[in-house]
Amino acid sequence: MESCAAVEKEVDKVITKFSAINDHSQRIIGDVIVLIEKLRSSIEEVPADEQLTPGQIDVLNDAIAKTKDKLQRLTTEHRDLHGTVSKVGKAIDRNFVADFTATSRNDVFQTERNVTLLNKIMAQHFYRQGMDDVAHALIKESGLPAEEITPEPYAELHRIWEAIHNHNLAPALEWAARYSSKLDARNSSLEFKLHRLAFMQILNGGTHAQTEAITYARTNFSKFVERFEKEIQILMGTLIYLPIGVQNSPYKYLTAPEMWIEAADVFLKDACSLLGINKDSPLSVIVNAGCTALPALLNLKQVMMSRQVTGIWSGRDELPIEIDLDPENRFHSIFACPILRQQSSDDNPPMKLICGHVISRDALSKLSNGPIMNNTFRLKCPYCPMEQCPSEAKLIYF
Repeated sequence: MESCAAVEKEVDKVITKFSAINDHSQRIIGDVIVLIEKLRSSIEEVPADEQLTPGQIDVLNDAIAKTKDKLQRLTTEHRDLHGTVSKVGKAIDRNFVADFTATSRNDVFQTERNVTLLNKIMAQHFYRQGMDDVAHALIKESGLPAEEITPEPYAELHRIWEAIHNHNLAPALEWAARYSSKLDARNSSLEFKLHRLAFMQILNGGTHAQTEAITYARTNFSKFVERFEKEIQILMGTLIYLPIGVQNSPYKYLTAPEMWIEAADVFLKDACSLLGINKDSPLSVIVNAGCTALPALLNLKQVMMSRQVTGIWSGRDELPIEIDLDPENRFHSIFACPILRQQSSDDNPPMKLICGHVISRDALSKLSNGPIMNNTFRLKCPYCPMEQCPSEAKLIYF
């Protein structure tokens, strides 16, 4: 943001100077036009067969000199504007770095395994966004086994999410009815908020829709009385203002666009939690994390180059500095086992226990007193009372 602000400052200078030159140019051109008009009128008074008098010649020469002077000033101001415009380009070059090679590894996608992983995550991302045709084309052209990429239900959720934003509640209400019991078990407010929007949509029909609105309320709000009694009372109060329109009542906030945005966000959050999938695409999370970390890495690069410092970026699988990212998504450049106090590696990767705690594979082997695949031994987590088989631990990536 600081880089954008620096460039924007230079752009504002150009706009300000251009506006000033434009105003000044208009005045100068106007003065020249007036001067020439007066000169033409003076010349027209002289008969065509007579020569100009010395006084008229002096007036003509004076007009020509003034015109050249004004045009010279316009040319100078225009040339100065070019200098101000060039500073914008310099500000962009100074604040934005086009060469990112120092912050990346060129060997990442030289192996077939990594290229395959990238294609898979891209195809999965397109499925999540409802772009099935793009995903199919990518799978076909990259030669990925189609059976290894299963479209997540997120594609359906994304379409429903877009439908809510377009004020189409039918897909969302059908989905909420399908998972009604599970939503109630999670104490979710999604179903009520969808029915509230549907009720307000009916009220937009005016007094003629009063009977339909009451019927809808009796049919769909009865199950929410215990949890949303006050909210239902407010909805019933809107019926009083039907003659003048809900938009002209104290309840106009119920029809605000923010209500639709809130319902769409609640749907996406609760649906992803219920189905056990991530709300955000892994690809988008990675890209956003990279964009957040990139400015700090570029600043580090500039400091290293200016001070001729070498050897800081020696680790291949870790960042040389800490990066603050979205608090909802916690990232680590490298994992250190809390048991053995050792950094993880390809031979000793981090393992997540079923309770959520993470230790290294070597620590898991030592705690299990034998091979990890031994299903007869029950391992107690070193941080909580939960027990599990060592084979139930899952490999995670940092």
